[in-house]
Amino acid sequence: MVNFEVINDEIIFTYSYSDYINNDWVREGLKNDGYINYKSTFHFTDENLYEEIIQEDEDENALSIYDMGEYKPVSFVFAKKSVNYFKITRGIISDNRDIYFHKDIDLILEYFVAETKISLFKQIISLTNQDIYIGGKKENSIPFVTFEGLVKEFPTTYEKNLYAEARITAIIKNYFETTTDSEIKFQKYINKKVSKKGENLSKLFKEYELQKYSTILEKLEGMLSSENSYNEKEWQNEILEIILILYPKYILSFTSVNLTIDSKKRRFLDFMLVDSNGNIDVIEIKKPFENSIMTDRLYRNNYIPHKDLTGTIMQLEKYIYHLNRGGVLGEKKLNEKYLDKLPKDLNIKITNPQGLIIMGRENNLSSEQKSDFEVVKRKYKNVIDILTYDDLIQRLKFTIEQIKKN
Repeated sequence: MVNFEVINDEIIFTYSYSDYINNDWVREGLKNDGYINYKSTFHFTDENLYEEIIQEDEDENALSIYDMGEYKPVSFVFAKKSVNYFKITRGIISDNRDIYFHKDIDLILEYFVAETKISLFKQIISLTNQDIYIGGKKENSIPFVTFEGLVKEFPTTYEKNLYAEARITAIIKNYFETTTDSEIKFQKYINKKVSKKGENLSKLFKEYELQKYSTILEKLEGMLSSENSYNEKEWQNEILEIILILYPKYILSFTSVNLTIDSKKRRFLDFMLVDSNGNIDVIEIKKPFENSIMTDRLYRNNYIPHKDLTGTIMQLEKYIYHLNRGGVLGEKKLNEKYLDKLPKDLNIKITNPQGLIIMGRENNLSSEQKSDFEVVKRKYKNVIDILTYDDLIQRLKFTIEQIKKN
């Protein structure tokens, strides 16, 4: 039996003899060889011994836990406190790596030894040349929940034997008429195992996500209530930040992108968005002036788009047309210009760019105007998404509501 106990700033490893042990093999090994190995994982020397002072019980007839077996337990200094971690004494598990457990973790034998008497940490050490931290907030530390999952998922002796039989069956079944189909047996066993399920990420990041989207909503509503205090460039940059958070597919944005029309003409895109595959889209951001989306007057019993909206759509369609027309040469120019700003091995691609328009408000539209505006949005949806600032607010509110439900 093994027990780990924190005493002062040390973790003490105590081995207690079972009733069927008929010799004091630990002390004899230390005396004769200077060291002992336990479960092919722990290596202790006499330098690791921990001398515990046991107070005599006032009741002489009381039975001490050490009197329950023939041989008294042996204790070793297993780890020592180092800031927020316990550092395992070098040599006990590894000679050339330091292993740290966060101070809040209660150690058990299963964290070190698999059922098959395989040292878990020897397996980890063989795959890395770094010191190992379990739990806590240390950079590159293994989260404790992940470490526990690793311990639980480590193959049992039965599973390893099944796998070995399956591999052998796959080879010899071609040469024998009768063989046990261990492949099917192994697969059935794997299918019966509880599937690996990690920590619920939605719950893990719930508070952070709630704060993030609530802050964005508060900021956007504040901007809309005082839009006159922003000039157009300031407004565009603020809204662009919000868009990049609401649309995580985009990882980069570039401003004032030079767009060559021909040898004599040049245009500048206000904003170009780049996704994680290098594909680009174009976005136009306008301040939310009133009556900039739909006209107030009917034309043949329909409300039609305001000239500000149709003009922005036309402008964006032209940008997309010239981007597509630029083809490979256009891609080359963009990659050369933004080489130092792009992640390594990411290249800009012009593959049917899409457009995004952020402008106007819907809160002052009638139900009929909103209905006709929806028709306009759907007409251009294959190339351009048209969003109002009320759309952004609604999206944020729905997102926050859904996060609270999870």
